[in-house]
Amino acid sequence: MAVVETKGLTKVFKKGELGAVNDVNLTTQEGEFLVFLGPSGSGKTTLLRMIAGLETPTSGQILIGGQDVTHLSPRERRIAMVFQSYALYPHLTVYKNIAFPLKAQRVPKEQHKPKVEWAAGLLGIEKLLHRKPRELSGGERQRVALARAIVREPTVFLLDEPLSNLDAKLRTSAREELEQFHARVKTTTIYVTHDQVEAMALGDRVVVLHQGVVRQIGTPKEVYDDPADTFVATFLGSPAMNLIPQEKDIVGFRPEHLLPASLISPDQRVSMHFHFSHEEYLGAERILYGSLADKRFEAKDVISRLPSRVEASFAPGSIVEFAVPRNELKFFDRATEKRAAPRVVSWQ
Repeated sequence: MAVVETKGLTKVFKKGELGAVNDVNLTTQEGEFLVFLGPSGSGKTTLLRMIAGLETPTSGQILIGGQDVTHLSPRERRIAMVFQSYALYPHLTVYKNIAFPLKAQRVPKEQHKPKVEWAAGLLGIEKLLHRKPRELSGGERQRVALARAIVREPTVFLLDEPLSNLDAKLRTSAREELEQFHARVKTTTIYVTHDQVEAMALGDRVVVLHQGVVRQIGTPKEVYDDPADTFVATFLGSPAMNLIPQEKDIVGFRPEHLLPASLISPDQRVSMHFHFSHEEYLGAERILYGSLADKRFEAKDVISRLPSRVEASFAPGSIVEFAVPRNELKFFDRATEKRAAPRVVSWQ
């Protein structure tokens, strides 16, 4: 295991333009699962590739285990990387795919078999060693790619969207396998994804990136419950956080906290009039769409997420009293869009 640290890490592909990665400073904890989360173009893969040694930084430093590796080759960094495509050799068996890094590192041949069997055993693919990649499912290919990475016994794992090519059901089971895998090997792992569900489920901590800048680093609970700015607030959560501009502030609240007023104690709620439009029934929950029926909010669209056990029904076009628990309101400075101290909202 090793700690990965970046200091002022920057990558500019074209002079005079905003960098793909800009002044990133972060430090992993030993053995943690750290997730880089952001939309396409946020710089998360470029940041990972610099840590891997596949991209040269424009400026800044990369340290692994306390050693400056900024200008070392990928092999010298003792990292292992799993790509989105898995990059398996189609003409080789699973056994030979897993053994390939050992051959490249000139590990004595008599050590190949026990190491391959150890890696395959960790991932439950011992019975697949004689097969070719074309004979495997997507989930099995992912496990082969992980086994090929772990056989080198690296100090750091780097995973670049390894589940994105799987269908939704298989992605869920593969995510569970990744969690179990990391719990067994306890190697420092950095994982890139644009999928917030993956980030929240897998990450010990999440690094939220936008336009090459780190917007927040925290546990899944911290980045969801206490977003550092309006970007984090709206990027995490589905549906996104409701944001209401008001004077010098932006007031935010999650859709699951916007509920019929009768469900919240009068001394704890901030009430508002919800102009109901339509709803989506999703089985375990209902998504209600509408706007705030108050001229102060310029008919601001809002969304409510109700558990299906809440049986209240609403007619399209009706105006209903809804409310948010006072302690669930988040405040952001309207000028900077950064988190601000709690205020007393004027519609209370």
